[in-house]
Amino acid sequence: VQLQASGGGLVQAGGSLRLSCAASGRAFNYAMAWFRLAPGKEREFVSGINWAGDITDYADSVKGRFIISRDNAKNAMYLQMNMLSPEDTARYYCTAGVRIRRTDYWGRGTLVTVSS
Repeated sequence: VQLQASGGGLVQAGGSLRLSCAASGRAFNYAMAWFRLAPGKEREFVSGINWAGDITDYADSVKGRFIISRDNAKNAMYLQMNMLSPEDTARYYCTAGVRIRRTDYWGRGTLVTVSS
């Protein structure tokens, strides 16, 4: 399974971004998730979704602001990020695993920078 995140960029606080994760291989067999890593902080789980797309999980810090989805026909996963704050600034990685929050595969990240 190979994963590639995209869609990051610079946005003002309160704005929105939509991240995409393109997957190759048999990614549709796996749960997928977004993690983020900010300078000086530990890796943080952001959101995850099961293989069927009907079970989702969110970190408390993003609940009500972020929405995860996937399209297995397109081998893609998305993260709609709304009401962004500077605390969301990080490199975001998409992952795949046998269950949500399990990271068996990592992709290259995409940088999200939120200015105040």
